[in-house]
Amino acid sequence: MPAVPRDSSPTPRRLLARLRRLMARATDLATRLDGLVHLVAGEFVAEVCSVYVMRPGEILELAATEGLRPEAVHRTRLRVGEGIVGTAAAEARPLNLPDAQNHPAFAYRPETGEEAYASMLAVPVLRGAEVLGVIAVQNRAPRRYAEDEVEALETVAMLLAEILHGAHPPAEEAVLSLPGAMARHYEGVGLTPGIALGPVVRHGRRSAPRTVLAEDPEAELGRLRAAARAMQRAVDAILEGPARRAGHEPREVLEAYRLIAADQGWLGRIEAVVRDGLTAEAAVERVLADLRARMRQVADPYLRERLADIEDLAGRLIDHLGGGAEADPVEGGFILIARRVGPAELLDYHARGLAGLVLEEGSPTAHATIIARALGLPLLAGCRGATDAAVPGELAVLDAEEGRLVLRPEAEIVAGYRAALAAREARRAAEAGLREAEPRTRDGVRLTVMINAGLLMDLPHLAATGADGIGLFRTEIAWLARGGLPDLETEEALYRDVLAAAGDKPVLFRTIDLGGDKLLPGFAHEREENPAMGWRSLRIGLDRPAMLRRQLRAMLGAAAGRRLSVMFPMVTTVEELRAAKALLAAELRAAERRGAAPAEVQAGAMLEVPALVWQLPALLEEAAFLSVGSNDLTQFLFAADRGNPRLAGRYDFLSAPVLDLLEQVGCAAAAAGVPVGLCGEAAARPLEALAVFGVGIPQISVPPASVPAVKAMVRSLDLTAFRTFLAGLRRSARGGASLRADIAAYARDHGIALE
Repeated sequence: MPAVPRDSSPTPRRLLARLRRLMARATDLATRLDGLVHLVAGEFVAEVCSVYVMRPGEILELAATEGLRPEAVHRTRLRVGEGIVGTAAAEARPLNLPDAQNHPAFAYRPETGEEAYASMLAVPVLRGAEVLGVIAVQNRAPRRYAEDEVEALETVAMLLAEILHGAHPPAEEAVLSLPGAMARHYEGVGLTPGIALGPVVRHGRRSAPRTVLAEDPEAELGRLRAAARAMQRAVDAILEGPARRAGHEPREVLEAYRLIAADQGWLGRIEAVVRDGLTAEAAVERVLADLRARMRQVADPYLRERLADIEDLAGRLIDHLGGGAEADPVEGGFILIARRVGPAELLDYHARGLAGLVLEEGSPTAHATIIARALGLPLLAGCRGATDAAVPGELAVLDAEEGRLVLRPEAEIVAGYRAALAAREARRAAEAGLREAEPRTRDGVRLTVMINAGLLMDLPHLAATGADGIGLFRTEIAWLARGGLPDLETEEALYRDVLAAAGDKPVLFRTIDLGGDKLLPGFAHEREENPAMGWRSLRIGLDRPAMLRRQLRAMLGAAAGRRLSVMFPMVTTVEELRAAKALLAAELRAAERRGAAPAEVQAGAMLEVPALVWQLPALLEEAAFLSVGSNDLTQFLFAADRGNPRLAGRYDFLSAPVLDLLEQVGCAAAAAGVPVGLCGEAAARPLEALAVFGVGIPQISVPPASVPAVKAMVRSLDLTAFRTFLAGLRRSARGGASLRADIAAYARDHGIALE
């Protein structure tokens, strides 16, 4: 695009110097805004500069302009998301358009007279994560604004944010703190189970920098560098304290976090902004705002999660600069609500008595999730808007099992959850006596209850619960905790530790299940429209056989002289299982040549894709065992994304289609003499486990916390009588109707323990 002739680029330092003089002369808001747009238009050699201010109801109002028609001021309004200005506000990122009028988002307002202008640069005015408005420049000639111009206008936007905030402090705090405010309900996805009831602590609401413009940039650089060194020392102290106590994998998470803390990339960008004339605190906020905008455009969920680490570190850096907010005085037992949270911050909150965590953004493989799982904290993700609606100190209910957050709950809800928490404590005390008890039914049927695991810290639960083994060891979790592929020796040592902890009990190792929402940095993975059904799991392993063979080599080496059970995930055709077994056989031959082979190797398949049900005879000839992956199977069966809160309760696992499918698999496996079990979250509650046993699946693998309750259910069950009842119930079921209520009623009537 042709460039507009300019004498020189609008350097942030020169702009800030002129803006400082303007702010000193003008006192009222209108005069300041008029002076600002006139000054910026001149510096940018722009024919238009306009400021839009956020009004209640997410309306952007034209508050000042140089170049558009004066009568449009206070008359032209756009909703957030409407037009280019509204889109910049909605996405919280700059839009740099050489031909704005032909952009799909363009919204024409005839009163402005802007039809004469082609190019447009619109920059959101941000104060932290809050959008206060938009500043835009326009030119007649089509052009794309240079990077230094974008940075200069972002610097102006930062100063403008302080002007607007000082003139119009947000009304949110006053509105939300009114007594008697109504309860607010949010739906989310439970990433770690549990329930919490307690006062709210709201994370990520640091005070904005008190001073934006630096009097002495060199002195600010000195302050910044000293604060960065102090921050890095503090991270080292965390690694030697809370991380060591939390276990091996959280330490690996924080090792990766320490590398980010010491990275000169983002710290160097902060130094550059300080040299342009901002204070150290303002420079940190400016770079963080830019990173937020860039990360919103990144498809890779792993890379997006790293934003939480950088926000964590940026907050610590501001704290060491002396500009951070003081710790919330709320005592232990609180619920933390945040958009994102970094691993070190989470450990800090845990030391203060954190009872539960709610995130607006989060995934099963995020660092915060790994830490929360290690600490046994209930975690609910996907509660959009909860951070802004939460009032610090007010009561909240977090139910990560039902996927529910209630802010300012009614007295009846509070009483119900307090009773539930008390009952859980009493039940835990009673269930502790079941550790040595077998999961044997009243009519003498020995069932198998195993645990799911993925980290070394999960292994003590095997002995603590008296489970029969590890029915699903998720090998990719340790890889994700490290942030990359481990070397062969490290991986082999992990599997050896798992087998040693299990002793004589079986362990079913699932080969790496990457893809979908589990991506590694540096691992080539193109964006997919439907990643849950895309290039993932065994498909990746077969397309990258060297990676899969290396993992199998590590498993075989760890199991030398013992039995090894390898489980291949997301098998879709029998031919895929044969191909995977061929790779395993090749590595087994190599292990035998080295004299370090297992005494026995079993290769099994996970049944997660419904297509396998129509291949059962051939599948059962190839597989030494089957494990039904309930999470993926049910989402594929109902075409319902399991991570979507809107669909979370729409389809029931305890419906006739699911139970019919499970019975078909169980009967075929029994006839072929192939062991079959079910792993995943579906059988984590006693009612669902009851139904799984009732249709003929004799083995389940559940989260460790579920084992005592499932054992108690089994020991109160007459399985023969229940199977007779369930068969009759299923024959009378209509279509895909849920059988939950009828199964629960039978359990109550026959004294089967479900709580």
